[in-house]
Amino acid sequence: MLGDSMESDELKRCHVCAGEVEAYMQAWCNWCGNLYHLNSRADLPGTDCGQVWINEEHLALEFACNVCLAPPAEPGSLDDVLDLVEAAAAAGMTPAALEALAEAGGVRHRRTAGGILLFRRGDLPGGVARRG
Repeated sequence: MLGDSMESDELKRCHVCAGEVEAYMQAWCNWCGNLYHLNSRADLPGTDCGQVWINEEHLALEFACNVCLAPPAEPGSLDDVLDLVEAAAAAGMTPAALEALAEAGGVRHRRTAGGILLFRRGDLPGGVARRG
């Protein structure tokens, strides 16, 4: 009994925005198990920090917070490191033009001990996005 009263006195915080979660706004993510804002009342204001939908296969409601629905991008992986030919193709340039731009300081790059130019995908002209 004591545990129940202590828990009700604690401030409940949203996993997504860290704001206080009122009773009518409480939802728990099925993926991570954390509490988030989900307005279940049309007559009261509130911002959603996740979603709920009907899973047609299981005929059940599924809940997910915005952190799980759109996880932060992972730090650059090896897929984001390109050699001169790959980088030129991704940027829509010729290798010679990209090499000249790199030598002029127009794009971040690294030259290996073997003389190979390496580029990060996000540093290429036009901000070439990572392939999905």
